[in-house]
Amino acid sequence: MPYLKASVEAGVPSGVQETAAAATAPRAAQRNGVVRKSDLYSSIWASCDELRGGMDASQYKDYVLFMLFIKYISDKYGDSDDFAPPVVIPPGASFKDMAVLKGRPDIGDRINTQVIQKLIEANTRLARSDFPDFNDPNKLGEGAAMVERLGNLIAIFEKPELNFAKNRAENDDLLGDAYEYLMRHFATESGKSKGQFYTPSEVSRIIAKVIGISRQNTKGSTTAYDPTCGSGSLLLKVAAEAGKQITLEGQEKDVTTAGLARMNMILHGFPTATIMTGDTLVNPKFKDGEQLRSYDYVVANPPFSDKKWSTGLDSARDPYQRFTWGEPPAKQGDYAYLLHVIRSMKATTGKGAIILPHGVLFRGNAEATIRRQLVCSGILKGIIGLPANLFYGTGIPACILVLDKENASARQGIFMIDASKGFIKDGPKNRLREQDIHRIVDTFRRGVEVPRYARRVSLDEIADAKNDYNLNLPRYIDASEPEDLHDIDAHLNGGIPERDIDAFAADWQEMPGLRHALFSPLPLGEGPGVRVRHGYAQLNVPVAEIRQTILAHPEFQRFRAKVETLFDKWRQAITPLLTGIQPGDHPKALIETVSETLLATFQAAPLLDPYDVYQHLMDYWAETMQDDAYLITADGWVALPRRILETDKKGKTRDKGWTCDLLSKPAIVARYFAAEQAELEVRQAELESLTSQIAELEEEHGGEEGVFSGFDKINAAQVKDRIAEIGNDADSAEERAVLKQWFKLSTEEAALKKAVKALDAGLDRKALEQYPKLTEAEVKTLVVDDKWMARLQQDVQQELERVSQTLANRIRELAERYETPLPRLEADVAALSAKVEEHLKKMGAVWR
Repeated sequence: MPYLKASVEAGVPSGVQETAAAATAPRAAQRNGVVRKSDLYSSIWASCDELRGGMDASQYKDYVLFMLFIKYISDKYGDSDDFAPPVVIPPGASFKDMAVLKGRPDIGDRINTQVIQKLIEANTRLARSDFPDFNDPNKLGEGAAMVERLGNLIAIFEKPELNFAKNRAENDDLLGDAYEYLMRHFATESGKSKGQFYTPSEVSRIIAKVIGISRQNTKGSTTAYDPTCGSGSLLLKVAAEAGKQITLEGQEKDVTTAGLARMNMILHGFPTATIMTGDTLVNPKFKDGEQLRSYDYVVANPPFSDKKWSTGLDSARDPYQRFTWGEPPAKQGDYAYLLHVIRSMKATTGKGAIILPHGVLFRGNAEATIRRQLVCSGILKGIIGLPANLFYGTGIPACILVLDKENASARQGIFMIDASKGFIKDGPKNRLREQDIHRIVDTFRRGVEVPRYARRVSLDEIADAKNDYNLNLPRYIDASEPEDLHDIDAHLNGGIPERDIDAFAADWQEMPGLRHALFSPLPLGEGPGVRVRHGYAQLNVPVAEIRQTILAHPEFQRFRAKVETLFDKWRQAITPLLTGIQPGDHPKALIETVSETLLATFQAAPLLDPYDVYQHLMDYWAETMQDDAYLITADGWVALPRRILETDKKGKTRDKGWTCDLLSKPAIVARYFAAEQAELEVRQAELESLTSQIAELEEEHGGEEGVFSGFDKINAAQVKDRIAEIGNDADSAEERAVLKQWFKLSTEEAALKKAVKALDAGLDRKALEQYPKLTEAEVKTLVVDDKWMARLQQDVQQELERVSQTLANRIRELAERYETPLPRLEADVAALSAKVEEHLKKMGAVWR
């Protein structure tokens, strides 16, 4: 096996000279050139720095995304011998031809005329408007500035690790994901008015899943349409959910954004998708004869509250009969787009979804009339309320209207979800987490009612006079958190209200004995025969011991064991999948299986939210496991160290040591050299102690009259000179003692530093030399058990800690809240007042 023969290049630990043994170590074998997702994203994002300057993000994105596009199609199809490749690269129009132009004074003009123009002529689906002007001095600078900027941009994509011919597993959109990564970042930087070209991928994924498209119900003739497709991300998510090549059609008003969509389709493996340019409402391009074409699936994220939707359109005489339910307000275009979507859905089977601002759920007048028709038609299957500040063009909250014409007349209600609370802050925007997406989709598909989150609302309730077809979600779902009410009686008479303790019913159901260990009924008074004060309890343990009581209780230990057993069950189920990863496998399919298995397993976990556990896995996947999986699917189970080479602005390259992408040095050390690491840590602790002692000595004797006050710099040479200078002077005995103590500590510190350096270098060398000795089985154990499973087990332990911490914190809060009842406060105040008055009398003062 090749990894057994893999040799490693000399390791140079940070700050450590290369040893003779390391210098003679064999050279490292090379990886196959796979690009880790994180490396790919950062490399491409770095290219943005070459163009920033005074250019707006909405402009420089076009140059960077085109460069990604031309590099990808050149690598993927440049040498294609297919009879009809998806993209034709004519002679002189490849990325290599662009690279030859670096340094030429007319580089911008030649890119336009020799590369872009030839691509357009050879590919009918591409248009000149799809591409930016590479000879625009207003954006790229003039003369030498333009030449340098374009040369630097091309050079970034010449990096050998950005060879896309080998870096895209079939059906695994590595490049498409990179494109979306850039789109998201550009949308963030483009500002409020220019970020509407991109629908957050998390929202697109929800729509693709709730409209019902899947591999099982999809065939070659399945059609999907987006009338306001932007850069195409929403359509592509629908296609990804279908899992097959389906017909994709979209229309986009902005010419440049339509070009981005066409490139996006090619990068995602849908070169036959048709993207047309134009205003969908005024001039729809997809028609069958004189009528709108109808589709199996229609999705849209139109501009919110478009004030110019009716410009050039006579809605009263619409040739496509879109506004038979009523004409939308002239300055409020949301329902115009909704009616276009409904008209574009197949008459009896069409399904769709549209993202609109929350106002469409409750605004009156003309919109209320259309909304009544929509509800009565039965086409509106569901409403999903989203958090505010998700979208790049606006900060207002939006909702997804899920539409379905199949069995519409028999539909008796609308399924509503208020998902406005589930998100995470991500820079200036909010973002849906993986658990938020999964929770929404699961809830919608199952149609299960969840308190304060989801319910099925009957058409009768919506039509009732008190609601009058108002669909505002708070009317039907109270998503507010229960108010933390204070108990006046408890404040007056003490005790913890049972009502507050009962709020942890799930905990007590799992651990009934723990409740009795923590609380007991509150008696009315002292002495035998006292009656219990119903509805109130007293804490049986000191406040400081609450958490420890919980952790030590046998029932909590059993609960912990249950969760750990579930984790072990999941680990045993998926370990064969993880250790069975082979070159050519699809990491996306892998993580879907692994994560779904985890979520299903932890549905049985008491007290834990399975979606929280699921989120830990998905976070770790994005952080580490994803890159590892791509490395393994490219190279197999081989851990190859590589040099860390840094080149400064002068072109000088420095060797900063070595690293290994799949298995870090700490992983190797922990498994094979624990004794050496322990010895090193002992020495490092001794060194830190000595350094601390020296610092304390210098601080103690560093004042104006201190021993070290006259030193320019405290070092061994100056201290030695000062000791020689004072000699055996009896008056300087104390100073001499301090200096000798410092010198002794400094000498010991220097010796320890040398020893630590040698131990560190030796450990580094041993770790480096271990890599070529690793068998495939050992690499799998190190990666799957020591790295992946160890981290995920820590995450599950974190959830267990959260359960105990949440319970303990709340009990502590309640105990402290009602600790001192009013009578005791009054008695304390009276006692203190008496003391003050007594003191005043002794002082001769009179209190009036």
